[in-house]
Amino acid sequence: MPRVQQLVDYRNRTLLMKRFLSVSLVAFVAPVALQAQGSPAALRAEIDRRATEIAPRVVAWRRDIHQHPELSFQETRTAALVAQHLKSLGLEVQTGVGGNGVVGILRGGKPGPVVALRADMDALPVTELVDLPFKSTVRTMYNGQEVGVMHACGHDNHVAILMGTAEVLTAMKDRLPGTVKFLFQPAEESPPNGGAGPMIEAGVLENPKVEAVFGLHVGPGPLGTVTYKAGPITASGDNFKIVVHGKQTHGAMPYAGIDPIVVASQIVLGLQTIVSRQVNLSSAPAILTVGAFNAGNRTNIIPDSAVLIGTIRTFDENVRREIHERMKRTAEGIAQSAGAHVDVVSEYGYPVTTNDVALTARMLPTLERAAGAKNVFETPASTASEDFSKFAQKVPGLFVFLGVTPASKDWRTAAVNHSPLFEADEAALPIGVRVMAGLAVDYLSGGATGGKKAN
Repeated sequence: MPRVQQLVDYRNRTLLMKRFLSVSLVAFVAPVALQAQGSPAALRAEIDRRATEIAPRVVAWRRDIHQHPELSFQETRTAALVAQHLKSLGLEVQTGVGGNGVVGILRGGKPGPVVALRADMDALPVTELVDLPFKSTVRTMYNGQEVGVMHACGHDNHVAILMGTAEVLTAMKDRLPGTVKFLFQPAEESPPNGGAGPMIEAGVLENPKVEAVFGLHVGPGPLGTVTYKAGPITASGDNFKIVVHGKQTHGAMPYAGIDPIVVASQIVLGLQTIVSRQVNLSSAPAILTVGAFNAGNRTNIIPDSAVLIGTIRTFDENVRREIHERMKRTAEGIAQSAGAHVDVVSEYGYPVTTNDVALTARMLPTLERAAGAKNVFETPASTASEDFSKFAQKVPGLFVFLGVTPASKDWRTAAVNHSPLFEADEAALPIGVRVMAGLAVDYLSGGATGGKKAN
C-alpha cells in the first residue's frame, strides 16, 4: 500500500476513534453528572441555597399570617393562603381535612418512602403588646368576652416555614426518592380534641402510608439554635373541673349553711399534696395546677357553689392515671368531711409527645447540618403539651424546637409562648426551612451518619 494511502487510512481511523471516545464519554459522564446532582450531598447544598433565596418570601408570608391571626377552628383565611400556594407549586392539594386542615402531596421523581412534615395554623385569644409594623389588631368574641387575637405561640412562623419548605422541595422533586406530605393542621390550641386527631381520622397518614413524621416549634432560645430530646419531649395535657356544692346562707351566719369557698380552698391545698407527697416523681415529673377559682358575688352571702378548673401535666401514663384517681378521691374526701359534695370531671387531653429514639439518633446529623453542630443541643423535657403527639403515636416522629429570641434580648428572660409580648426574630426562618427540608431529604435518601449521640 502506498505511503500516502496508509496516512489517509490512519487519519480516518483516528477520527473514528475520537468520535467513538467522545460519544462514549458523553454516555458515561451524563448519568454520572445526573447521579451527582441527585446525591444527598448535592440535595443538601441545594436546600441551603434555595432556603436563602426564598427567605424574603417566607418572611412576607409570616408577616401576613401574623397580621391576620385566626382562632382554632376558624383558620379559613390561613388555610386558603396555604392551599393557593401549594396549588401554584403543582402539588396534589386536599382542603377541609379534619376541619380547616390542608394537605399537599409532593411525589418525587424516584421511588422511595413517604414522610410527613407538619405545621399548626391557629392563633390564641391574646391581645398583642409587641410594637411591630405588622402587629395584630384583630378582635373577636371568645368565651363571652371581647378579646384580641395573636399568634402568641408562634404558629405563624410554622406555617411560613413549611410553605417555604414545600417550595424548596418542589424545585427538587425530580431528584427526590419518595413522597412528602405537607400537613397544615388546624386547632392545635384546642385540647382535649385538637386538630391532629381529626386529620388522622381523615386518613392523612395513609394513601400513601407515612413512615415518619417531623414537626418544629419556635420558642425562647438563642437565635437559630435547635434543641431536641429522644423519648418524651413534651408532657401530656389534661384538664379538670371541680364543682363544690355547699349550702347558701347569710355571710353573718355561716353555721346555717355549708361554705363551698372554704371547702374549695381546702381542696386546692389538698390537691397540691398529690404531686408533692403521694406520687413517686423519681422517674418522671408531674404538675397539677388550679388555674381558676370562681365563687360568690356579694360580701355578705356565702354562695351555694364554687368552681375550680385546672390542668395536669405528666410524662408517664401510670402517673397520669394515678393523679386523676387521687384528685377525685381527695376532692370527695374533703367535701364529705364538711358536709358538702362535689362533681369532679377530668378530661384526658393531648398525650405525651414522644420522639422515637432510633429516628432521633438517625436524624441528629441533619439538625447539625441545618443549624450548625455548635447550635444543636439536647433539651430537658417541656411541661407544655402538643397534639403533634397524636401523629407520633401512629408513626415514628421527631419534634424539635427552634430558638427565635431576638439577638438583642436575653432568651432566659424573654417573654415565652402565649405571652402578649412573645416575639420571634425572622432571621431564624431560613434555618427552619433548612431543618424541615433537610429532615425530609435525608430520611428519603436513607438517613445520615455521624453526629452526637441521642440519649
